[in-house]
Amino acid sequence: MIDAQNLQERIAQVENKRELLLKFQADPNLSSLSLDIDQALIEIDDLMTEFRQTFPTGRVTSMSE
Repeated sequence: MIDAQNLQERIAQVENKRELLLKFQADPNLSSLSLDIDQALIEIDDLMTEFRQTFPTGRVTSMSE
């Protein structure tokens, strides 16, 4: 089972990777990979939307809190 702190760290990693994907998306030399980048961004955005709906404060608490 994942603890609250670990989940917060993983969410932060996903947000950082999204920023990297945005940089790649702007690179005209990636041609066919741009579709994969676009799809990854859509999936990350969906994941982050679900996270925010589940944890509206953006803070994950453990079951014992």
